[in-house]
Amino acid sequence: MPVIVASDLDRTLIYSAAALALTMPDARAPRLLCVEVHESRPLSYMTETAARLLTDLGDAALFVPTTTRTRKQYQRINLPGPAPAYAICANGGHLLVDGVSDGDWHARVLARLADECAPLSEVQDHLLRTADPVWVRKHRVAEDLFAYLVVERELLPEEWVKELGEWAENRGWTVSLQGRKIYAVPKPLTKSAAMREVVRRTGADLTLAAGDSLLDADLLLAADRSWRPGHGELADDDWTAPGVRALPERGVLAGERILRELLHTVRAPR
Repeated sequence: MPVIVASDLDRTLIYSAAALALTMPDARAPRLLCVEVHESRPLSYMTETAARLLTDLGDAALFVPTTTRTRKQYQRINLPGPAPAYAICANGGHLLVDGVSDGDWHARVLARLADECAPLSEVQDHLLRTADPVWVRKHRVAEDLFAYLVVERELLPEEWVKELGEWAENRGWTVSLQGRKIYAVPKPLTKSAAMREVVRRTGADLTLAAGDSLLDADLLLAADRSWRPGHGELADDDWTAPGVRALPERGVLAGERILRELLHTVRAPR
């Protein structure tokens, strides 16, 4: 039976320059591999050691990239190792099979959203009405499934984020603050549901997961064993649960440690 490794990407396995957290002396900094270019500029990195570990992991298990990114944003990432047979995009809204969105899965997701939570248009209207242009840089809708804002983090009022979370909770939505982005995501739109669909299709008997944000919590809880880095929303809240290991590393070295832990677990006798 295959082992499924479902891992978040941004700030879990891959890192922007601002998120690298290279606190060591320059001469001791790890060599980095660029894994994403956007508008002709390098955007995301992992260490060269992490790249080798991910290649080995892709040979030993069914690696499933699992991201809140849209399909277009995901497809500009060039990860090392075998091309993933499955990938989860838009926080579970799209299940890619050999790079193509599975229409049946997407239709099932849309049906659940229509039944279980307030419509996207209501959330969009609320964000446009209440977010202050002083600290909002962009309003975005992702795949017609959820919305997010790009903000100036140092100007963002904490009270506004708290009030938005309470407002969204009453309408079946979740709010997540990640770096300079505030996400408003329907509660039924989950990475864990898409991972369970991959398990159903493959017959996997062991699931491993990794992630750093509130939007990854359901994924970490659904897997048999999970890891989170020492940074991100979950670390800030000191969040943990049975079967979830909280690692001390922060930044790009956390990605390397996560991959080492995943590969060791996949290779261990069962």
